[in-house]
Amino acid sequence: MNLLTIDIEEWYLNHQNNGSKEKHAEYDRYLDAILDKLDERQIKATFFCVGEMGQMFPKVIRKIQQHGHEVGCHSNIHTWLNKMAETECREDTHRAVDSLEQCIGEKVKSYRAPAFSIGENNKWAFEILAENGIERDASIFPAARDFGGFPHFGQKTPCIVVYNGIRIKEFPICTTNVLGKEMAYSGGGYFRFFPLSFVKKEMKKSEYAMCYFHIGDLVPESSGVMSKEDYEVYFKEPGTIKARYVRYLKSNLGKKNAFDKMMRLIDETEFAGLRQADEEIDWSSTAIVTL
Repeated sequence: MNLLTIDIEEWYLNHQNNGSKEKHAEYDRYLDAILDKLDERQIKATFFCVGEMGQMFPKVIRKIQQHGHEVGCHSNIHTWLNKMAETECREDTHRAVDSLEQCIGEKVKSYRAPAFSIGENNKWAFEILAENGIERDASIFPAARDFGGFPHFGQKTPCIVVYNGIRIKEFPICTTNVLGKEMAYSGGGYFRFFPLSFVKKEMKKSEYAMCYFHIGDLVPESSGVMSKEDYEVYFKEPGTIKARYVRYLKSNLGKKNAFDKMMRLIDETEFAGLRQADEEIDWSSTAIVTL
């Protein structure tokens, strides 16, 4: 089972950073091309959307829904959950889910935290998700990474998370061993770095693979080095020269060919979204992870 997920936040982030309307139009073109390709392949994906998009750019969210794809939640303003206090996370999640539901007129049941930012130190987030009617989560990165991860989660395939009496179906990111280190390979900067042949080979090794993309990762234009102030506001950590240049390199590596590479993968692979996968999985036989 190969799952296709796309995170939608660029319009909102561009607006917050006083970006141009031309940039919004560029994002529209990329989204339209992706939706047309998915229509052609008869694939229904899950699009994780920032809650503020429902208020500021409702046409984008409704367009995704009108093409038959699942609209999931990607927080309200794209602040990482491990940078929030529990009360902040509760407010952010409530606002996000309500905004998207008001926009599309139906229940939002799937969630992904920005940067997969649910880990050992904020597993209370699962309780907040359940309070807001979330049934499916795709926030777990079951390995160590620069901004957290959950290396002791213990599962790399769909499972059920149990925390304080609540149960949520979890769709973790898939990883593979590269030179002794567990790494993702099927989305974000990892997808841009690894050759397509390697990505497809790894996907075929397992019965489960999760691909995840951001439209901003597919636009060939390189982003500049963030200012110290902007870095610290966004990442909520010291904006050293090293940290900012490492982020610059990771954000721009492989962008030139990323869109064509992703379209080839969609052309050559059978995909489903979380909603369809949920219906097809026999949850009575999956692992249970008690946190």
